Amino acid sequence: QVQLVESGGGLVQAGGSLRLSCAASGSIFGINGMGWYRQAPGKERELVAHVTWGASTVYADSVKGRFTISRDNAKNTVYLQMNSLKPEDTAVYYCYADRFTRSSRYWGQGTQVTVSS
Repeated sequence: QVQLVESGGGLVQAGGSLRLSCAASGSIFGINGMGWYRQAPGKERELVAHVTWGASTVYADSVKGRFTISRDNAKNTVYLQMNSLKPEDTAVYYCYADRFTRSSRYWGQGTQVTVSS
């Protein structure tokens, strides 16, 4: 079992920045990919960014050039630096970690990000 605790969400004005953190604990041996999804009211869950153990990254087109995902393997933590925030970025952001494969995916509790005009 893996536990993920998120922090860093909040309310910001358009154009501002936030940095989300997600720390894993428990049975952390074998953790591979980590990343972030978000879900806004009335919208489908959307993959925001993913990072492999070796630090290869994938981003949604909507956040490329604005968001940066990174990880610290020694701390078992994944980060999401969000710059130039837009109102359409408003959502609950969920981090995840895959233990060996996607069949063993664990989720954080979610953190609210609200961007005002």
